[in-house]
Amino acid sequence: MKVAERYRALVDAGELKVDADQQRAVDALQRVQEEIEARPEAPGFFAKLMGKRREPVRGLYLWGGVGRGKSMLMDLFYECVDTPHKARAHFHEFMIDVDRRLAAERAKNVGDPVAPVVAQLADEARLFCFDEMHITNTADAAIMGRLFGGLIEAGVTVVTTSNRPPEDLFKDGLNRTLVTGFITLVQERLDILPLDGPTDYRRARLGDATLWHCPNGDVATEELSEAFFRLTDYPPSDAQNVPSEDIDLGGGRSMHVPKALKGVAVFSFKRLCGEPRGAADYLAIARRYHTVIIVGIPVLGPENQDQAARFVKLIDALYEYRVKLLASADAAPEALYPEGPGSFEFERTISRLSEMRSDAYLALGHGSEG
Repeated sequence: MKVAERYRALVDAGELKVDADQQRAVDALQRVQEEIEARPEAPGFFAKLMGKRREPVRGLYLWGGVGRGKSMLMDLFYECVDTPHKARAHFHEFMIDVDRRLAAERAKNVGDPVAPVVAQLADEARLFCFDEMHITNTADAAIMGRLFGGLIEAGVTVVTTSNRPPEDLFKDGLNRTLVTGFITLVQERLDILPLDGPTDYRRARLGDATLWHCPNGDVATEELSEAFFRLTDYPPSDAQNVPSEDIDLGGGRSMHVPKALKGVAVFSFKRLCGEPRGAADYLAIARRYHTVIIVGIPVLGPENQDQAARFVKLIDALYEYRVKLLASADAAPEALYPEGPGSFEFERTISRLSEMRSDAYLALGHGSEG
């Protein structure tokens, strides 16, 4: 099925509203789909054996604010495009994989590690779809131009979403000149399409939902479950089959997420803060998910001081990446850590939890600057 037909069916069924910006994006995605399907071709390795260079279908850079439907449209496109040689990934997870591959090539001491990594990726897919492209460190910035330039030259089509226009990637980052070549590449080799209409569908799905539920219990759990279904468009009737996933925490470690779909993840407080974890773990979660639901937060004090310290680090990471937070707890934020060592420092966490429930915070895009 064509992506435009699938989108129209969802509009006709009342699951989506008519949206001119989304329709323009769908038209652009259908152009990519039709061109890819019009010239089926083997992956790069086999093309090389036949002495042919693949000319890629021109890709797409779809950017806009939070909740405008970018990931949803990407999902529709990826499901509809008929090619066996395709891959879809959250951009942060993709760069973790690239870092692993680069490390393996450097260990061989045989020269430039980027070229063989590009060759590996080009052999695996002729279409790469990335969600939430962003650049957060100089190491990524330094290789982006060569990595994606190499992929495109190898015949790979790139379709990506981002909260920022290309010229704002790595904005105010240290040594930003490292990324200017990549920005030029995107502007020259991909169609750039804003999807920044006035409606924040993710916020609309939340409606007037309570973000902080007290106390813990069946009622709070049920309301948070309903919020998860609204945010992900997942049918409550199929609650037993909600997808789960394992996320990479780096250093060969991973974490199982029992419910994770469309950038929304559900965790227990015990899983997040009752086990030994550091700031790097929480940053990995914050980069991966735009919305986090936490159930079972207890009142904190001297008897669980380690858990309280981890909770502070967790909230700092979620706040830094503008992650939306829904939670159930045995107390309101201001009464969550009433006394004990660190209670004074906890006041900053209370302040952040309050701000994270404000309309101004909820209007921010995932990973955006405040």
